[in-house]
Amino acid sequence: MRTENSMNRSTSKRIVVRRSQSGRKSRPLSSVSFPHDLETSIIVDDQRNEETENMNWDTDLENDELDRKYDHSSEAAYIEISRKNNVIPASYFLRHMHDVHLDMKHHGLGPIAVKPLAISLVSNTQVLVLDLSDNWLGPTGGEAICDMLKENIYITDVLLADNHLDVQFAKQLVDVLQGNITIKKLNLSGNDFDDRAAVHLAEAITNTTRIEYLNLSHNHLCEEAGIILGPAISENSSIKELDLSWNTLRRKGAKGIATGLKTNILLQKLDLSWNGFGTEGALALGDALKANNVLEELDVSNNRLTAEAAVLIGKGLSVNETLRILKMGQNPMQSAGCYAICASMLKNPNTALEILDFESILVNKDFDEVFKKVQEQLNKSIILKHGGDPIPKKPKARVHPMVKLRNYIEKNNLRLVDFFNKFDKDHSMSVTREEFTEGLEETGIKLTDDEVTQLLDELDKDGDGEINYSELVMGHQDFTEKEKRISTSVSLMMKSHTTL
Repeated sequence: MRTENSMNRSTSKRIVVRRSQSGRKSRPLSSVSFPHDLETSIIVDDQRNEETENMNWDTDLENDELDRKYDHSSEAAYIEISRKNNVIPASYFLRHMHDVHLDMKHHGLGPIAVKPLAISLVSNTQVLVLDLSDNWLGPTGGEAICDMLKENIYITDVLLADNHLDVQFAKQLVDVLQGNITIKKLNLSGNDFDDRAAVHLAEAITNTTRIEYLNLSHNHLCEEAGIILGPAISENSSIKELDLSWNTLRRKGAKGIATGLKTNILLQKLDLSWNGFGTEGALALGDALKANNVLEELDVSNNRLTAEAAVLIGKGLSVNETLRILKMGQNPMQSAGCYAICASMLKNPNTALEILDFESILVNKDFDEVFKKVQEQLNKSIILKHGGDPIPKKPKARVHPMVKLRNYIEKNNLRLVDFFNKFDKDHSMSVTREEFTEGLEETGIKLTDDEVTQLLDELDKDGDGEINYSELVMGHQDFTEKEKRISTSVSLMMKSHTTL
């Protein structure tokens, strides 16, 4: 049997401090003296009402804020900031600010409306792909985006094409890419970047270790920009795809880009189309392809590459073992240039080329033959695209032999009878088909055998094997009348068509 002391100890363990519903602290039960029977009843009562009592207990862990959900999209912040800046909130943004891919291109935001949006994106944890292309953000809007990207740690893809960001944004981009560790894809196409911006772009390319895709197409990067960007491309160790198309990277600029490619260790896809590289750029590219062992796709379409330029690039291809896709369409290198590329592949049994794109370039039979040899030697199917075989020349319209005969007569100021007398040696006013043929040869009128046969058949109306003077006259008159009828019909048709 338990003693009273043991009972008290047991009771003291099970009786705890309770708070009333009003929150005031109750007096500890263990500090109050109760008779033994009363203590037992308290224990039973506590056990019976334990679940009910627990609902009324307060603890230090409870907090009214736990019931509030965190605003991952910063919707409330966007509305409040828009109100303070006198900007009407974009309803599309409010509906899609929870999306992983936020597509806001062509919305005409401008530099003012984009500011509240950018501020709200600072703490947004939902958006991973941000597309603000073609919103005319300008330098001011670009600055707001840069400030946001310095803080946001979730966005990985940024598309800011066609926003006229200019040099100021390029300068700010350097700081953004130094601090941001999440952006992997960056599209800055069509933003008026020129040679001045190239200085900052080169610094950004050199320092970034996260960007894997960079699009600088449709800008105003010229010769000086190419010289500046070349060393940056050489030193970069993160970009796998670079688009420099639709600029004016020529002469020394083209050479600078190619020199950077020569020592790059990671770039896999390079688009240099629509730049005007010319022969000087082709020479540098050929040299780069000899040393580069990582590039897999190269686009040099529409770069003023002649057949000579194709030969220079081919010298690099004769050594390169990594390039899989080569695009050289819309260049004035003609079939000879395409032939040179295939000939270089024949010299390289380890070539990795799988796709050849010679869009809009007509090729001839010589190319077809060398391409067939390439496929046989490499023992693999290569995808080929070209402008087709040369358009066959339209055959010259056949001239009726009677026209040639009449032209000879008019040219030499002869009468029809004088012409006939050249054949009629015995002046019988009739000649055999053989005599007529010999006479035609003597006059020098160029007629094929078929044309001679056609002329004789038309003149020898009675089919007796001889042609007399009257048959020649009748044949000439019939042909002249036939020509007039045809000419009249054509004139009427043309007149009717003009009237309609």
